[in-house]
Amino acid sequence: MRACLFAIAAISSMGASSAFHSSRNSVSAPPSFLLSIRGGANEYEAKFEGIKASVMEKAANKIEEARRKIVDEGTIVPDFGAKADSICNAAIEEFAKSAPSEAEGSASSSAYARKLQELEASLDAPLQVLYLRQLSLLREQALASYKSASKASDASDYEAMLAADSQFLRAAESSTRKSSSWTYDADRSHLQSIMSEFATTHKKLTETQVKSSQQQSTAMQFLQHQQQM
Repeated sequence: MRACLFAIAAISSMGASSAFHSSRNSVSAPPSFLLSIRGGANEYEAKFEGIKASVMEKAANKIEEARRKIVDEGTIVPDFGAKADSICNAAIEEFAKSAPSEAEGSASSSAYARKLQELEASLDAPLQVLYLRQLSLLREQALASYKSASKASDASDYEAMLAADSQFLRAAESSTRKSSSWTYDADRSHLQSIMSEFATTHKKLTETQVKSSQQQSTAMQFLQHQQQM
């Protein structure tokens, strides 16, 4: 009887051990569908990355053309904001045509959205660098116009400041991408400060220039009010 009990106990112990090992092997083995999903995501990632690289290569030629004009030649590009928007929009449209978002499954949609964001960011960054350089050129141009106008006998500092500020404002607005976070506020404030300092240090001692200095103060208040609106 005791031998029988020992035999049953041994069999039970072997069965429990076998079940434990079987369960552990079952848990540690990665399900095949996880490998399939991971492989599919990598496939989409590689596909969209290739399309993004191709689109960026074409857009880079247009960006380089603008860079040569603005940086190398120091030339202001008219309507730079519209041109920058056109470069980005054309690239996004080409990417969308080559890699439709309705492709298979959520893995594809996620990769598509991520690469689309990367594409626009990669194009926006160098364009914004050119934008900031163009603002510098516009500021210098407006300052030169102000200095020239302020020396004219029939123009006051007040009128020259307004004209230069309006000139910069129009050009800066047309240089800004509409669908972006680009802003020219800092450059406009800098221009106004330079004009104010220039007028202060070059006052004339005549009665006409004293009146002009009073008008200058009024002009700066008006410009600051405009900026806050």
